[in-house]
Amino acid sequence: MPIIATAGGDGKTFTPAPEGVHQAVAVDVIDMGLKPNPFKPGTQQHKIDIAWQIAERRDDNKPYLVYKRYTLSLNEKATLRHDLESWRGRPFTREEEMGFDVESIIGANCLVNVQHKKSQDGTKTFANVMSVMPLLKNMPKIAAEGYERKVAEPDGHNPHVSDEAVAQGMDDAGGPPHLTDDDIPFAWLMPLVVPAVGLLGSLSLLA
Repeated sequence: MPIIATAGGDGKTFTPAPEGVHQAVAVDVIDMGLKPNPFKPGTQQHKIDIAWQIAERRDDNKPYLVYKRYTLSLNEKATLRHDLESWRGRPFTREEEMGFDVESIIGANCLVNVQHKKSQDGTKTFANVMSVMPLLKNMPKIAAEGYERKVAEPDGHNPHVSDEAVAQGMDDAGGPPHLTDDDIPFAWLMPLVVPAVGLLGSLSLLA
């Protein structure tokens, strides 16, 4: 999900992560709560932001952070499902579809493809996570460094995520909104958990 280059209102600036394919480690899953669905008035979608630290470092020697926003859904057309299956290199089983704890990805390594995109007014640059892929065979893993897990602000706003992408109903700023069953809200679910029956699924990425 996009990283905003200039934080709204406080004058602080952020350098977006460089473009290209980077090794990354998942460091957070932020529950953004229910968001209005601009394409289905009167309905809402349960949104989450996944955050990664990448191996590339900023001028202050801290790792860059990148984010991507998802609808909390394992529908076969959902962006979350697509990225998780690409990440782990295999599809979800029927049992896993019944319940998957998204926070189980924290600490897992992957490769992320980052592309830059300017805001419509040209004043901001976003680092968009376009795809998530597994590590190459025998590639050493990296660990999170100095990251404290975030809690969404009371209004459900993440200052690192593009307001333009949110306003347009996009799961990522690099493509059109997904007008599929992914739009069904999960108001009755426990936060960050796709509906569970029995044991929750696991990515098995940490092995």
